[in-house]
Amino acid sequence: MKEAWWYSKVKKTTVRVIIPARFSSTRLPGKPLLDIAGTPMVVRVFQQVRSASFADSIVVATDDERIMRVLEAHSIHGVLTDPRHESGTDRASEVGAILGWSGDDCIINVQGDEPLIPVDLLACFADFCLKLTGLEMATVSAPISNSKELVDPNVVKIVSNVRGDALYFSRSPVPYVRDFSSTQDWPLEHFRRHVGIYAYKYEILASLSEIPVDTVESLEKLEQMRALREGVRVSVFDWHSCPPHGVDTYSDAESVVKLFLAQK
Repeated sequence: MKEAWWYSKVKKTTVRVIIPARFSSTRLPGKPLLDIAGTPMVVRVFQQVRSASFADSIVVATDDERIMRVLEAHSIHGVLTDPRHESGTDRASEVGAILGWSGDDCIINVQGDEPLIPVDLLACFADFCLKLTGLEMATVSAPISNSKELVDPNVVKIVSNVRGDALYFSRSPVPYVRDFSSTQDWPLEHFRRHVGIYAYKYEILASLSEIPVDTVESLEKLEQMRALREGVRVSVFDWHSCPPHGVDTYSDAESVVKLFLAQK
């Protein structure tokens, strides 16, 4: 059947997923290759993304030949990148340059240490990004579930404006509740935590990688602060629950393995 003339002029946005997988982790060297119920962790993450069925392409960006060999053994597209990169943003930008991505491509960055990232979250986030008018950058928020998370520096807090764009990210509890001296009494419904999934228009991603780290980004150790400083619109997708924790320690890995085995 002949394609309608008006349909042929609608350009479909290409969605590319990049999975940064850094071998030289300070806390857990070789983390992407940890055995998760018989399968290397980076392969588990790839399988979750593939199951979501939204990506035109999926590529793993790594800094080590050992990871590349594992990817090749599982027929996964990998790109070897500069080991000196400080952030996933910079690593993703280099991959785009190597592979010749278009400036209009939608790039979704999924961390390589999230083997339990929900498939439905990935699919819904991709749909959110594709429906945005003028995507620049996007990320995910989830509820804060207890007062301990408010003061945990590993739980990044996010504040958004009325349009749903990010105003600020911090490892400290924000906003600050002046009228209660103890965080135990703070109303949790006013707080959201950041989930480290990102989407970018590729030309935005490439431009951010060329900008040096500033004081706030350096102090908070949060690369997304670079985008806010530069006036990039960071659209926030609100998810209804916090996804399972990623793998930062051997204890985390043991917990994830138990969950995988329980699903069998």
